[in-house]
This record gives sequence, structure tokens and C-alpha cells, in this order.
Amino acid sequence: ERTGRKPILFTTLAIYIVSSLLCAFTTTVENLIAFRIVQGVAGGGVTVVGTSIVKDLFDGREREKVMATVMSLVIIAPMIAPVLGAFLLKVASWHAMFVVLAVFACFAAVLVALYQETVVEKSTAPILTSWNRLGVVLKNPYFSYLLLLFSMVPMCLMAFLGIASYVYIDEFGMSEQAFSFIFAFNAACATLGPIIYLQLSRFIPVQSLIMGSLIVITISGIAMLLFGGQSLWIFAALSAAITVCVFIVRVPGANLLLDQQTKDTGSAAALIQFSGTLMGAVAIQIVSANSYDLIRNYSILSIVIGAACTSLWLIAKNRPFVAEKIHKQT
Repeated sequence: ERTGRKPILFTTLAIYIVSSLLCAFTTTVENLIAFRIVQGVAGGGVTVVGTSIVKDLFDGREREKVMATVMSLVIIAPMIAPVLGAFLLKVASWHAMFVVLAVFACFAAVLVALYQETVVEKSTAPILTSWNRLGVVLKNPYFSYLLLLFSMVPMCLMAFLGIASYVYIDEFGMSEQAFSFIFAFNAACATLGPIIYLQLSRFIPVQSLIMGSLIVITISGIAMLLFGGQSLWIFAALSAAITVCVFIVRVPGANLLLDQQTKDTGSAAALIQFSGTLMGAVAIQIVSANSYDLIRNYSILSIVIGAACTSLWLIAKNRPFVAEKIHKQT
């Protein structure tokens, strides 16, 4: 908000490129971890600015369409990455992966150079004071309520990402190559979520779509608890259903959150991305706490998250801060 979007994008991409190359040429695991942390911070900066730019440029239904693409890529990327990584390891060493990431970032920097700044009125507050805007946004009770709700939903997806390789390879005995294909199937299902939402929202109320998706997540969790361990195909089908529903909810959720703030777009976008990632990390820790029954842990997490979010949505879906915003978008 103070410097504009473009300088932050260039800065974070530069840090990302340097940290990626340092990862590629490091010789100790300690340095690799340290450089990966820096790389993650820089990547997070790019993601937040991307969301802010969407809010700058689009409103209503148009923003929802663009947000569907942006939010999908943010979560689909970690699902496609293992497939690309497995292929790359067949022709090069792990060092090459980080060189490829640096090249990707260089390409992104070229696109940023073509981007025209979208912040018209920049903040004049000191940098340290700008951190207070995060607190100001959180003091908005409507934003904070929806932030809790929509940050919980991706926990189901991130938990799946954390355990998938162990379930498919260790429990079901798949090869690494076969795992990459079935993981790609889940990634393909993820791309369907936003498409399904955009098509169905033309005929079905957004509130009903969100409610239905949360119910499906809950039911899929129950079915997985009962039958998920019997067959990898049952597990894959139920995981795919949960993934699709997470993405259906993710699109209107992000749009609703951004609509709660007329100012402090950057702070709102930062909190949305941070909360979703943080809750996802918590979910991975929860399901992996007892590594002897990962499917059961994942099932219970999906049931709890689905039921909790359904309850929170029932309370909020017809309130003015939700209903009026959705009506305005459509």
C-alpha cells in the first residue's frame, strides 16, 4: 500500500531467484533448509501481491472469474510440483530443480516488467506503522469471522498433500511413478472446482453452493473413515471429491473476504494467504501426529472441518455482511 505493487514484486522475485540458486549450489542440509525458508518468504510475497492486484483491477462477477484462476493456481501448484519433480529427477539431479525454479522466477520478472502499477493512491504512513493495518483489518468482526471459516476449509486439502505419498506408496504399495500419475489425477480434479463453481453459480445461489460443498466434505470424510482403507481407488475418489469441494468454496470465500474491506487491500490479502497457509500447516501436523493410521486421521479431520465450517456458514450465510455482498457480486 505504501510503495505500490510493482516494487514489491520485483524485490520478492529477486530474493526468490537468489535463494533458489543458493539452494541449488549448497552442500549442507542446514544451509538448504535456511535458503528454503528465505525462498518460501519471497514466494509468499509474490502470492499476496497477486491477490491484491486482482482486487485493484476487478469487481463483482469479473473479479470472481479472475480470482477463480488465481486461487486455483496458488493451491494447484503444490499438487502439480511433485509430478514435474519426479520427471525432472529422471533426467537431472535435485540441484537442477532449484535452477528451474530460478528460471521460472526470471520469466515472472519479465511479466512484472510489462505490468502497469495498479495502486493509484499510495499510503504515506511510515513502514513500521503500516504493520498496524493488519490489526485494523482483524478488528473488522465480519472479516475475522469469514477468515476463520474460509481458512479452515483448505486444511482438508493441505492435509492430503502432506500424507498422500505415504498413503499411496507405503500403505497401498504404489510405485513412485504410479503415485505421480494418481497425484496428477487429484490435481486435475482441483482444476475442476473453480470451473464447476463458475458454471453452477449462474443457476444456484452462492450460499447453497458453499453449503453443499461443506456437506460433501463432511460426508466424504465419513465414507473415507468407513471404506477409505479398503481400496486405493476409494481413497482416491473420496480425496478428489474433497479437493473439488475445497476449490468450489475457495473462490467465493476469497471474494467475500476481499469485499469486507474497502481499504487496506494488501493487508487483507496478506492475512488471507497467511491464515490459509498456517492452518494448512497445522492440518499436516494433526494428521501426521499418529503415522500408523494416516487415512483414519485424515478422515476425522475432514469430518471435523466439514461439520465445523457448515455450522459457521449456517450462522453467517443470510447475514447482511454475506448476503448483501453476494447479491452485489452477482
